Amino acid sequence: MSAEAAEVSRPSRRGTLYRGDPGMWSWVAHRITGVLTFFFLFAHVLDTALVRVSPQAYNEIIETYKTPLVNLMEVGLVGAVLYHALNGVRVMLVDFWAKGPRYQKQMLWGILVVWLLVMVPGAYFMLVRTVTEMFGGS
Repeated sequence: MSAEAAEVSRPSRRGTLYRGDPGMWSWVAHRITGVLTFFFLFAHVLDTALVRVSPQAYNEIIETYKTPLVNLMEVGLVGAVLYHALNGVRVMLVDFWAKGPRYQKQMLWGILVVWLLVMVPGAYFMLVRTVTEMFGGS
């Protein structure tokens, strides 16, 4: 086969490597949620260590955490940690269960359903105080 014929028979690679497969997006989301969780834990260790340096500064920082913006960030954090944990279980099943690779897509949709079932009521209860403070109510 000539070089020209080989070039013609090869599929073209235009655009991005990411083709939109759910498995690829679950991989990306797993990495992002892991990094977000790491940075939260890093910040948490730093602000908690501040109590030994300056209790007054610690109290001021804790007060800033009681704002509506931080409450929204907490909902995002819970969503990230929950997805990361559920997807981590799925990854372990794919790796260590003989039938795991065969059912990996079904397990992905299953964890997304579980994530929604936990996040919707969880977000509601987490945001009740913030919505009440912002818009009034009893």
